[in-house]
Amino acid sequence: MTKPLLELRELRIEFPTRRGTLVAIDDVSFAIAPGEVLGVVGESGAGKSLTGAAIIGLLEPPGRIAAGEILLDGMRIDNLPHEAMRRIRGRRIGAIFQDPLTSLNPLYSIGRQLVETIRTHLDMDERAARQRAIDLLREVGIPAAERRIDQYPHQFSGGMRQRVVIALAICAQPQLIIADEPTTALDVSIQAQIIALLKRLGRDHGTAVMLVTHDMGVIAETADRVAVMYAGRIVEIGPVAEVIRAPRHPYTVGLMGSIPSVVDDRERLVQIDGTMPRLTVIPPGCAFHPRCPHVFDRCRRERPELLDADATRAACWLHAPGEKSANAGPRGTKVRR
Repeated sequence: MTKPLLELRELRIEFPTRRGTLVAIDDVSFAIAPGEVLGVVGESGAGKSLTGAAIIGLLEPPGRIAAGEILLDGMRIDNLPHEAMRRIRGRRIGAIFQDPLTSLNPLYSIGRQLVETIRTHLDMDERAARQRAIDLLREVGIPAAERRIDQYPHQFSGGMRQRVVIALAICAQPQLIIADEPTTALDVSIQAQIIALLKRLGRDHGTAVMLVTHDMGVIAETADRVAVMYAGRIVEIGPVAEVIRAPRHPYTVGLMGSIPSVVDDRERLVQIDGTMPRLTVIPPGCAFHPRCPHVFDRCRRERPELLDADATRAACWLHAPGEKSANAGPRGTKVRR
């Protein structure tokens, strides 16, 4: 087994309020190996982006890490002072955010932003840093990089700005990249090119990638493994092909069933009844039980941990010893329409 580059151990994120403490991320654990792409998928509000923000030390107050650990290459980073974390962010961890306009300063040319970032983290003079910036722009597919390096963000299209953000994320050769919805609002051809670039980073440079998205198509094309999140917890995790082909948690079954297919003759897509609970009203037991077509008494009383479910692990009591025969089995699970 390859030693993990990133490890999350029982991470818990809370938001203190006047009415009490809201638990946004509850007991999340996973690891990413060098060169691996882990996809993190789920509905809006499931906790995907919040998990990524915690890893790079950018939780918005009053959010705080209340328990658990985050380790980068064996070193704990969740308790580092601000300045120490700032040196890691950019140098060892790169970030790609959903909206490139929020990541780029409109007052500075992209060349100036790239050169400043490179020189902050690497021992290079101005000339060498500029040449590296040009090489990076070529690597991410910016045409005429020597000319465009001196242009400003508003002179680039959305897809080209996202490529510049990726160049910024990889300019210091980080070990890990947190990519938060990197292909949202981009056309399909640009999406495919960015997916290919992320995969090439892992293959050629051994970069680990945590890919946060709600798009299972992007996950299927890019990720090696996938973690499905619901209401601040991981409900299923495993190899991407297995999770897509034979999902073991009823929520994942619903997600897979909602994806259109050109080879499927279904008249209607699967619909998961109800909505994800708000943080203030997460039900006891399994948080998915009010929407689950296979719910039974234990689901309402006890919260399941991740259990072995063939090739994946799923937080569902259907996979507990003795439950498979007593209740509907997970294979071929159908979410009511």
